Amino acid sequence: MSRIPYTAPGPEAPQDLVDAILVRRGGRLLNLDRMLLQSPAFARGWNAFLGEVRTSLDLSPRLRELAICLVAVLNGADYEFHHHAPEFMKAGGTAQQLAALRRLEFGALDPALFDASERAVVRLTFEMTRDVRTADATFAAAVAALGNHQHVVELVGVIATYNMVSRFLLALHIEPEAVAS
Repeated sequence: MSRIPYTAPGPEAPQDLVDAILVRRGGRLLNLDRMLLQSPAFARGWNAFLGEVRTSLDLSPRLRELAICLVAVLNGADYEFHHHAPEFMKAGGTAQQLAALRRLEFGALDPALFDASERAVVRLTFEMTRDVRTADATFAAAVAALGNHQHVVELVGVIATYNMVSRFLLALHIEPEAVAS
């Protein structure tokens, strides 16, 4: 159960904000959105920022969603994993990869499951999430695997962003929609 009640859009939430969230979400408010609406200013900034992160980056959607799913696993953010595992699959990820992430089997990533760029993303995500700082070798491997600085900056931004998201979800006990009452 969430620590603060979810809000239904009402007079305290500006309709233009609710409409913008509905457009980004394809017509549906999620529990996360209903929590964010407790603070319209925060919800507005969140919607704009996450909208850009999800739709405007040049980084491969598969690599983006791989990083997001791993952040979710590492932080125990079931809500985040619940929403992003299907996105990872749509972007070309596999059920076997998701299972390996859920088992935290990335100390020795199976090259049959993860290509070189995916392994670099996993290592960078792990270090950024667990250690905050990253080893020079890990960072260099990400640069080499992604091939350009823009993609590296975008990946680092995605990892940092979804660490923020998972911490918000966990602190407030936001539940996946199927579980919420």
